[in-house]
Amino acid sequence: MHDERSRIEERVQRLHDQRIKTAIYAATVPFEVEAWQAPGEPVPFEEAAAASYEPFAMGTPWGPPWGTTWFRMRGEVPAEWAGKRVEAVIDLGFVGDWPGNQAEALVHLTDGTPLKAVNPLNQYVAIANPATGGETVDYLVEAASNPDILADNFSKITPLGDKLTAGDQPIYTFRSADIAILDEDVWHLDLDVQVLRELMLELGEHDPRRHEIAHALDRAMDLLDLDDVSGSAPAVREALQPVLSRPAHASAHTVSGVGHAHIDSAWLWPIRETKRKTSRTFSNVTSLAEEYDDFIFACSQAQQYEWVRDNYPKVWARIQESVKKGQWAPVGGMWVESDGNLPGGEAVARQFIHGKRFFIEHFGIETKGVWLPDSFGYNAAYPQIAKLAGNEWFLTQKISWNQTNRFPHHTFWWEGIDGTRIFTHFPPVDTYNARFSGEEMSRAVRNYQEKGGASRSLAPFGWGDGGGGPTREIMERARRLADLEGSAKVVVEHPDEFFAKAREEYPDAPVWVGELYLELHRATYTSQARTKQGNRRSEHLLREAELWATTAALHAPGYTYPHEQLDRLWKTVLLHQFHDILPGSSIAWVHREAEAEYARVAGELKELTAEALAALGAGGPRAFNTSPYDRAEVVRTADGAPVYVEVPASGSAPLADAQPPQPVTVSGRVLDNGLVRVEIAADGTLSSVRDLRANREVLADQGNLLRLHTDLPNYWDAWDIDKHYQNRYTDLLDATSVTVVEQDPLVGAVRVERSFGKGSTITQTITVRAGSPRIDIETDIDWHETEKILKAAFPVDIRAPHSSAEIQFGHIQRPTHTNTSWEAARFEVSGHRWVHLGEPGYGVAVINDSTYGHDISRTVREDGGTTTTVRLSLVRAPRIPDPEADQGRHRFTYALLPGATIEDAVAEGYALNLPLRVAEAAGAPAPVVSVEGEGVTVEAVKLADDASGDVVVRLYESRGGRAQGVLRTGFPLAGAQITDLLERPTEDADLADGGVSVTLRPFQILTLRLRRG
Repeated sequence: MHDERSRIEERVQRLHDQRIKTAIYAATVPFEVEAWQAPGEPVPFEEAAAASYEPFAMGTPWGPPWGTTWFRMRGEVPAEWAGKRVEAVIDLGFVGDWPGNQAEALVHLTDGTPLKAVNPLNQYVAIANPATGGETVDYLVEAASNPDILADNFSKITPLGDKLTAGDQPIYTFRSADIAILDEDVWHLDLDVQVLRELMLELGEHDPRRHEIAHALDRAMDLLDLDDVSGSAPAVREALQPVLSRPAHASAHTVSGVGHAHIDSAWLWPIRETKRKTSRTFSNVTSLAEEYDDFIFACSQAQQYEWVRDNYPKVWARIQESVKKGQWAPVGGMWVESDGNLPGGEAVARQFIHGKRFFIEHFGIETKGVWLPDSFGYNAAYPQIAKLAGNEWFLTQKISWNQTNRFPHHTFWWEGIDGTRIFTHFPPVDTYNARFSGEEMSRAVRNYQEKGGASRSLAPFGWGDGGGGPTREIMERARRLADLEGSAKVVVEHPDEFFAKAREEYPDAPVWVGELYLELHRATYTSQARTKQGNRRSEHLLREAELWATTAALHAPGYTYPHEQLDRLWKTVLLHQFHDILPGSSIAWVHREAEAEYARVAGELKELTAEALAALGAGGPRAFNTSPYDRAEVVRTADGAPVYVEVPASGSAPLADAQPPQPVTVSGRVLDNGLVRVEIAADGTLSSVRDLRANREVLADQGNLLRLHTDLPNYWDAWDIDKHYQNRYTDLLDATSVTVVEQDPLVGAVRVERSFGKGSTITQTITVRAGSPRIDIETDIDWHETEKILKAAFPVDIRAPHSSAEIQFGHIQRPTHTNTSWEAARFEVSGHRWVHLGEPGYGVAVINDSTYGHDISRTVREDGGTTTTVRLSLVRAPRIPDPEADQGRHRFTYALLPGATIEDAVAEGYALNLPLRVAEAAGAPAPVVSVEGEGVTVEAVKLADDASGDVVVRLYESRGGRAQGVLRTGFPLAGAQITDLLERPTEDADLADGGVSVTLRPFQILTLRLRRG
């Protein structure tokens, strides 16, 4: 037989694209359209319905960036269309090849009932099936003219990312709005041909099945009447049935499809637009569920459900009905799909607490799995946190984006820092927006790394980010691929069912230990520094408010614990931990609003804390310590005078003049407090840091060396820092002034001022305080650079085989060498409040109050010693998607802590982030809780969420070893229970000598519910 593949393939493509697809709608009549441009922000339906509309012609430009245009569409189904399937088909002027991030609309009946959304790949709204003819159609369509921010392949700097700079010129041209007949035979033929053609092109050149499909398509095309595609479609479909009905091989891979619509809670659009995107997509999903009984849709992010509940009650009611029918599956159990690295440990716990409670309360469903397909790497505490929240499985996809190394598993057990394991899956289809194309099906099979051990994978399908979610076309593809020779088999099912089958099939799946590090998007640890700082400070202010509100509730008559206000504030902070807000990868509008929200949250929390402290009674000035560690340090009075105080953990003490071990002396540019001696060079760097306790020089070279690097990644500006940034830099050594600004027995400080680049300035105050070896560097930057990153380096004289960086509820160790490609790929990593380097007998920590990104490298000197360098990433200047990212003022503090153990790093990390609060109060009661025993760290103290009055305490082992201790209470204790994260008792705790006996494995998290006597 002659090889005619090229002729057949080209013939099929042309006939499909130019004749079959264009005949799907057999006849159309246009709507009569009128328009009204809403002024400013979106308006309620009632206001739009009462507005005055003007005639609107097709082909007319509409929609300024971020605008809302309401269209009134009226028409009538022709009488002769009786018995036909009739739909409205609307093309707003969709652009590009991305079905999200552009124009979209929600179609309403005139009584305000939302029907369905209109999206680039989902343009229809059902009118009648079958039609009787003569039906009157009257719609109000809310159309959003959201700009395509990342046009030109992420390479264009654009002002469109904020309504303040986007302009007011129309950016779309309305193409068509019609009432149309859907020719079902042609529509099904279109799908038959698509599925077979795509399968054919994925099969091997010598695979008989490829040739069988090709010749079957060729013969079928002979039956297609080009003058009557509709009339000949049934015969063509019948001719294709033999190749469409051939069953899959018994060993074929099984793809478990689950409907999905990944909607970023903010990204290239503001939060206000996400509220509308969810309503549009969820309208589509509930409509599709009515059409396909076998359809199942998985949806995470309780926050998005709440938005729909509050703003679109009719859509919310449809969701509830779909959940009851089993077609809608709440998953994930988190408030939002948060970033996987940056939120603090307690914040990750609250993500699960608030998310799971929402689904339990509103649907009676306790979700079983963690659904995080798109976050930028995952911290190694996740397995334990997830299991403590009642989860059984974990799903993500993003690790497939690795820049260097291919992750070796798709189904595996993930083991966290404490030893907890959770069953985990990465879909080998490598997308969370699958459509069951031939290429995707082939890729899923080709990629799957568990061959021989397991035979199934999961594929989330549907268009995301405002693309409208799953479509009927994708469902039809799934049906055709359910059992088709040459392809993997598709079954649409609940993700819980997939995970149960996968675990049963593969119980001895391999184990991955430690963090799931994404070898990409490393700049998300640094971009939009003010957003990250707002999150860090909000987390600590929440801790502070909860502790002192609990103290007041226990000891101040008449004080009421602010449950509702704290709940609301927590949810605001959790929302802004979404994986495109906190990482700094959103448009300017998002980060502008985030800064304002963090300021509001901080104001409310400071007020809550002040109210709680005031409720304890009037008195003299006291220092209040929110940290879980005792502190002896310098604090400033209301008039700014330094005072040395000793304050117990979670307690308070009067501002009496306690005596420090030794005063601070200042001689020239040398600061000495008897613990450390710091010499500051004329260029403003640290020329020497001597640990006087160990009689040892800490630095191997200039300390606090500020280095400005050129920073233009290959592709994703706000997301990425590529390794070549290291090759071009300028050291900032030209200090404009180095001045002693404080000489006091309790405080010595030197201020260093610099100017550089495009008018940027840095003022740093280097401070040594009595009684502490910690050297603080308070930093004020006025930043005006572009495509740069600023780092601060501390080269220390330590030979450290690994670094330790704080993560959620513990820390992680990373090698300081680059023996393998896996280690070399970690050239930028994340950490929370501290990084520690140590060799036997000695260690140094670098502490921070709001930075996350850092790098660690080492060199061997000519004298044979090893220099290990920690460099903090302070601020960046990407231009896409926010051309003004990080511009302006930044204020933060980082510190060097010589002679530090891990426990010292933990304690000082809390201390720097939870500064002592000075307030007027009466003699304060004993701390709510205190701990006897090393390594047991209190992370949260609060009243139980059920308003029972019980006290809830969350602790963890913080050193990485076993710990034993006793938790004492500052109130009569009647009983104690161990609970899960949702504060549900799991077992009774052991009481010992009036307290609670605590035994923890390394990094174990323990939640205790304490009943008051």
